[in-house]
Formats: sequence, C-alpha cells, structure tokens
Amino acid sequence: MLDNPQQPRIDESSLRYEGWRIVAVCFLLATFGWGLGFYGQSVYVAELQRARGWPTSLISSGTTFFYLFGALLVVFVGEAVRKYGPRLCLIAGTLAMAAAAVAIGAVREPWQLYLANAVLAFGWAGTSLGMITNTISLWFDHRRGMAISLALNGASFGGIAGVPLLVMLIGHVGFASAMYAAAGAMLVLLLPVILLLVGRPPGRHATAKARPQSSTQIRAWALRDVGFLTVTTAFALVLFAQVGFIVHLISFLDPVIGRERAALAVAVLTAMAVVGRVLFSLVIDRLDQRLASALSFLSQAAALLVVINLHDDYVLIAACAVFGFSVGNLITLPSLIVQQEFDSAAFGVLISLNTAINQVTYAFGPGVVGALRDWSGGYSLPFYLCIVLEVMAAALIMVRGKPGARLS
Repeated sequence: MLDNPQQPRIDESSLRYEGWRIVAVCFLLATFGWGLGFYGQSVYVAELQRARGWPTSLISSGTTFFYLFGALLVVFVGEAVRKYGPRLCLIAGTLAMAAAAVAIGAVREPWQLYLANAVLAFGWAGTSLGMITNTISLWFDHRRGMAISLALNGASFGGIAGVPLLVMLIGHVGFASAMYAAAGAMLVLLLPVILLLVGRPPGRHATAKARPQSSTQIRAWALRDVGFLTVTTAFALVLFAQVGFIVHLISFLDPVIGRERAALAVAVLTAMAVVGRVLFSLVIDRLDQRLASALSFLSQAAALLVVINLHDDYVLIAACAVFGFSVGNLITLPSLIVQQEFDSAAFGVLISLNTAINQVTYAFGPGVVGALRDWSGGYSLPFYLCIVLEVMAAALIMVRGKPGARLS
C-alpha cells in the first residue's frame, strides 16, 4: 500500500509525536490488565481456597474457563477497535476489568466465580495484548516494534509491583475490600488518562476502512495461508511451553534450592523479561523477526536443558535469567511478523486471531505439565516435552509463506 503523498510525513522517532502518549496509556493499561487479569489469578486461587474452602480443582477450572472464553472474545478485538475507535474500546476494557475485580471480591458461591471470570474475560480482552497491539498499530508503522515493546513492559510491572501491592492490601483490609480498592484505583487512574490522551489516530489509517474483505473472509484466508499458520503455530507451541514452565517453576525449584532462592529465580526471570524487552525494542524493527524468534526459542530450550540437568543454585538462577530474557519478546514478535508479511489493512483481524489461538493453546500448558509431572513422578518428562516444543517451533517459524501472497 502506498502512502498518500498529500499527507504530511509523520516522524515517529520524535518525542513530541502523539503516539508516545498512546504508548504511556497502553503501559498503564497493561499494568492493570496483567496485574488483575493474568498474575492476579494466582492470588484469587489462594484467597478463595482459604476463605471458602473450595477445592483447588474447582477454582482452577474457573481460571481455565477465563482463558478460553477470553480467547474467544480476543478474536473480535480488531473489529471492535476499527468500528468503535480506540478511545471507546479502551474505556470499555477498563470498565469491564474494574467490574470483574468487584465481582471476584464479591464471590460467595461457585457459580458466582464462573460469572466473575466471564466478566474478567471481557476485561482481559479489552486490556491485554490484542487491544494494545491494535491500538498502537493505529499510531505506529516504522517504530511499531519499539512502541509495543515499551507498552508491554506494563505487563511485567503488573506482576512485579501490582501483585505484591494487592497481596499487602488483602492482608490489611481483607480480600473483598482489596479488590474493590483495586477496581477504584483502576478507574481513577485510567479513565481520565484515556479521555485526555487518546484521540483520533493519524489519517493514514483511514484507508483500512475501505478494505473489500470482511473479517470472516480474512480469518478464513489466514487459516489457509502457510505464512500465517507457521507463525501462529510456532508461537502457540512456545507459549504453551513457556507458561507451563513458569507456572511450575517454584514447585520444581523448591526442593532443589529452597523456597527463598526459588523465589529469587522467579524474580530474576521476571526482571530479565523487562531487560530483554527494553534492549530488544532498540533494534527489533531492523531485525529478521522470524530468525530472531527462532533464536529466542532455542535459547529457552537450552536454558530448560540446564534447569533439568544441573542443580547448582547459581547455575539454575542464571538459566532462569537466560530463559526470562526472551519471555517478554515472545508476545511482541508475532505482531511484528504479521505487520511485515501481510497487508496493513488486515492487521487488526490477523493479530487478534493469532492472539486468540495462542491463548487457547497456552491455557492448557500448566495442566498438561502438572499431569505429566504426576504421571512420571518428576518434572524431567514435562520439561523435556517443553524443549521438544521449543525446537519444533524454531524450525517451524523459519517456514515462510509465498512472498507474493497477500489479501486481495
């Protein structure tokens, strides 16, 4: 697609460019989205089990329902942003997440947990990866990789700072009051920022509305296209392995190096995810993104191999650091590959579909790793499976579609 020569050239590298304000908004959105929607799940499981005495399997099944229903909703995020605009969609996502926080705090019966998780799925769809990438894509083309990477550091911040603050608040005022306070803080901090800073995107994207294909036609085409299938399948396999490994990491390390150092290893992994995302953002737009993805997959496989076979405290922590370095980038790279290889008019629909497929897949990661651990009596078998999936994905991601294949 050719740029309209009558439109002024946009300097995305300028700090005065309005797109960077959108990145700041998305950073704050990701902080609450991941803090309450993703990382918060571990808090909800523990608190509801303690307060209600419900079986862990019952509460965990609610979490699985949240991921699967959320994946169904994410498919339509791109269409919603195109139809209603980013400001209204960001406000809707914020309101849904705040309502979900209130609902989870008010849960008294098991059926209410599923209802709260359904509302949480709407909030997650409106505050997580699909919404953020679709929003930022309206303001950025050449610096999209850097913009998305910086915005998604909010996801890590939500885990590093948001969850400890929530746990501390629960200790002082109780679970329900803490969830109500978190919902209030989200509304007070996010709504004014969205209203003040999120306006109309640059006019260069208005041509997307003239796309002849419907969203259904684009999805049907994508599911038959080699290039889209290889990138989506590869990242689905890797995220399955990555989420499964991270969820079980403390359980694996605790008997090996002790709870204190196991917690340190997880903290190092999370911190390295931020470091890796920031460093990568400086060069990510100039790299061969499929090759960068393959190397990231292989680095995680190598780190897993070390974790399984070497039990020295410092070596294990170093391996977790290596694994963590690429964790953040693996949710940024799919959008960059889709941007590079497919028509920009279809970006929103394609990245939403990619995100949904990945989420459905990694929702089963922790359960499969746990089941294999119980069956085999240890973590070696499930972690070796994760290594196999990472290596398979590294090979698959290098299979590119036909250079001339484009939506028409």
